[in-house]
Amino acid sequence: MPPHALILKKGVIVMLLRNLNPKQGLCNFIRLSITGSHENFISAKIVSECNRGGVVLLTRIELAPSDVNLQFVLKCRQFPLVPAFAMNINNSQG
Repeated sequence: MPPHALILKKGVIVMLLRNLNPKQGLCNFIRLSITGSHENFISAKIVSECNRGGVVLLTRIELAPSDVNLQFVLKCRQFPLVPAFAMNINNSQG
């Protein structure tokens, strides 16, 4: 399965790749459990230590190059998630 095709089932543990909202505890490498998956957003429950049990909605993030000298703009919209069933020891310590 290519990494750009993200197919998630309910209950899968995923890891957040970006700092979305540090006040809510949505920082890098936070583990989340998927509760629902839709085309443009994913609902998930926080599994990590801080704010455990909280439900969050994750939308797609638009990525674009910062180089303004390009003749065209490429935009990529993707979820900031990675399946966490193969975490290394440094990320799993929390």
